[in-house]
Amino acid sequence: MAGIDLRKTAGEMIRNGTWKFEDGVFYQAFESGIAGYDGEDFILPDSWGRGERKSAKEKLSFVLGLKTDLDSFYAEISDSPFAFLVDEFHGLTAPASPSTYQALVETIAQQQVSFEFAQRTIANLVKLAGRQVGDLHAFPAPERIASLSEEELKGAKLGYRAGYIKSLTELYLAKKLDLELWDWNVEEAIKYLTGFRGIGRWSAELLLAYGLRKNVYPAGDLGLRRGIAKIFGKRVKEVRENDVREVIEPYGKWKGLLAFYITCYDRKTEMERKRK
Repeated sequence: MAGIDLRKTAGEMIRNGTWKFEDGVFYQAFESGIAGYDGEDFILPDSWGRGERKSAKEKLSFVLGLKTDLDSFYAEISDSPFAFLVDEFHGLTAPASPSTYQALVETIAQQQVSFEFAQRTIANLVKLAGRQVGDLHAFPAPERIASLSEEELKGAKLGYRAGYIKSLTELYLAKKLDLELWDWNVEEAIKYLTGFRGIGRWSAELLLAYGLRKNVYPAGDLGLRRGIAKIFGKRVKEVRENDVREVIEPYGKWKGLLAFYITCYDRKTEMERKRK
């Protein structure tokens, strides 16, 4: 049975200052303390009650994708052009956000910028507005972000995205934007989300994948298009959004995870290219 590689999974997470991977243990900051997972056991504060402990375990399991059946996924792609990804990223799961609101903010922050730049702006926001918990910060509560002006949010280097984050946060707090779309099918959820200013299809697809673990992927994503172009020996401009869907859709229940692996492959090869 393919085990989950915590180091690899943490390596693909947004470096936002709310978590760390140290001595083989993944630690996540919550408002009331820091919870950890070492690959076998959960490490929780003694002061937490049964409810807090149960909630933290569920969130860590969700964030790290501990229920992912990697063996079935690897079997699915074993005879495909993507088979090499099994050895390349063996044990990697797709990380998710501890909350749908955090997923919204981090998705908006990634619009039209590189992943590396987006990570820095998100970390800036967390440091600006998040409560310090030990040597980490809890992700800022929506009330805290709503209390900041757009100019203050721009101090995190979010640019025009600061305005989107503030307005969407206000709608969320007013219960005019529902992010708990667990029972919605993907297309209905995309149609709903894209009705809000600041959320296009790319953002809606990423939010559903990252925040709710829906089996969907941002088909227009540059990294995903570029990864497919590399694998099939094409130029990026030859791989359009429809081409991405044509390649990935046949993988059914595993299409979202496959898209994530391809994106990770692109990210790795781009980093290698830049080092040369």
